[in-house]
Formats: sequence, structure tokens, C-alpha cells
Amino acid sequence: MMPLTHFDAQGQAHMVDVSDKAITDRVAVAAAHIKMARETFDIISEGRAKKGDVLGVARLAGIMGAKKTPDLIPLCHPLPVTKVSVELSLDPDLPGVQIEATVKTSGQTGVEMEALTAASTAALTVYDMTKAVDKAMEIGGLRVLLKDGGKSGRYEAK
Repeated sequence: MMPLTHFDAQGQAHMVDVSDKAITDRVAVAAAHIKMARETFDIISEGRAKKGDVLGVARLAGIMGAKKTPDLIPLCHPLPVTKVSVELSLDPDLPGVQIEATVKTSGQTGVEMEALTAASTAALTVYDMTKAVDKAMEIGGLRVLLKDGGKSGRYEAK
């Protein structure tokens, strides 16, 4: 098992020095879901939410979340994010919303945290926009599906 890189020899948290790493194209994809009551699902799918377009606002929130990741996660590097896409799809079997966020950059470190932040921010926004009718919604399944680029190579969830 590899040592944790965010701790120095004395066990103190620190920002990893990436200055000697090569600039490479990097991508990460993360997913999450939000499970809800059938009535809430119907309100979203029929466009009846009082706060407006739930999925559209959540998509924008996810994009904004990815761009704000270094402001939220203390040891994340600010990165020149070159692409963020957040896809939200209604899943009647859940019932709820499936979320997938893709983030790309050309840089010296990966964008897994940005993709995870995008997916979670989108899920939180769905909750915020519909909590008046369903406080029992459940956010889950937050995970990295794909990470590619850099020294450690490619990772795909099984």
C-alpha cells in the first residue's frame, strides 16, 4: 500500500508538491445518486417544482462546485479546469436522480476531487430545491468511476 501523500515525515498535513510532475491531460468521472419519494420524483419529472428547473439548476451547481473545489477541500491544488460536464438523469427504479460528473484538465495533478465535488454539489442542489416536499431524500453512491492521466495511470471502478 502506498503511503498517504498529504502528510510529511512528522505526520503533519501539508499540500503535496507537484512542481516536478509532468503536465499531462487528465480526466475524472464521478457519480452519485439521490433517492426520493415517488411524489418528489413525479414533481421533478413533470417540471412542477416551485423553485424551477431542478435538474438544470443542479447541473449548473455541479459545474460551479467543481470550479470551487480548492476553496472547499483544504489541500486541493487550484487547477485550470478545461471541461466540466454534469449529467443528471431521472431513474424511476430508484426513484430518484442519477448524477455523473466529468472533469478534465491539463495539469500536474488529477481532478478526482473536482469530479466528486461536482457530483455531490449537484445532488445537494436537488435536495435543496425539493426539500419542502421530501425531507427524507437520501444521497448516496458518491464514488470515482474513472481517473486517467498522470503517473499512476488509469483507474476504472469495477
